[in-house]
Amino acid sequence: MMAGVKQRVRSLLERTSLGYRYVLKRREGATGPTGKPNAPWHNAVLKTFLERDAAAEQVRRLGLPIANDRPKNWDALAALDCMLASTSRNARILDAGAQTYSRILPWLFLYGYRNLEGINIEFTDRKKLGPIIYRYGDVTATDYLDETFDAIVCLSVVEHGVDLNAYFKEASRILKPRGILVTSTDYWHDPIDTHGKKQYGVPVHIFTRVELELAIRTAEQYGLTLTSPLDLVCNEKVVYWRNVGLNYTFVVFTLQKLSAH
Repeated sequence: MMAGVKQRVRSLLERTSLGYRYVLKRREGATGPTGKPNAPWHNAVLKTFLERDAAAEQVRRLGLPIANDRPKNWDALAALDCMLASTSRNARILDAGAQTYSRILPWLFLYGYRNLEGINIEFTDRKKLGPIIYRYGDVTATDYLDETFDAIVCLSVVEHGVDLNAYFKEASRILKPRGILVTSTDYWHDPIDTHGKKQYGVPVHIFTRVELELAIRTAEQYGLTLTSPLDLVCNEKVVYWRNVGLNYTFVVFTLQKLSAH
């Protein structure tokens, strides 16, 4: 009985910006933000365990809620750094393939952003956390109007059976001119054997260097161009996916919409 009352109270709190900030502080230990991130790796491969740990430590120093999956702090921090550097606080930002436990939208909220939305095909009900709206949506075929968003973030999503041609086409359609698209995915320069392994109802896929280079060329067909050169050299297999027993790393790449399509 008491647990149910607490849950309802927290649910009510979370719907307001002030209440959501309080919940993040009490539940997630969010004491910040204290300063701005220093994560200029907007186009990079997570090369070493040292880089992974440094990103997690930076999140702690900033007073932000940390991702329990340590490597996820690395790409989310890059996305945060990019958003703060390239958009204003009134920018409209989409987390494509969001989960309510994902960090990027709560982090942006703590930095003063309020026009924040997250979509996922798994969402059945609309949910509001502070100003953040979570709702159903397919990253390859949304119901948004053309040129809706200043920026889109899509972290650890496209490896799960996403049609990249449709993904880039749709991102270009709903991005404003000069809008930013930050994508991260599982990666290793050479092929890793994933035969017979499935998760989330689709075969496990780890992108190779050849596939990433092809993806960038596909994005260019829709007016999306890298914001800086992308270094695809690997070093250490920093990421371990326990459910499928695979080691690899992450790559993050940032594209800007330079022309209308």
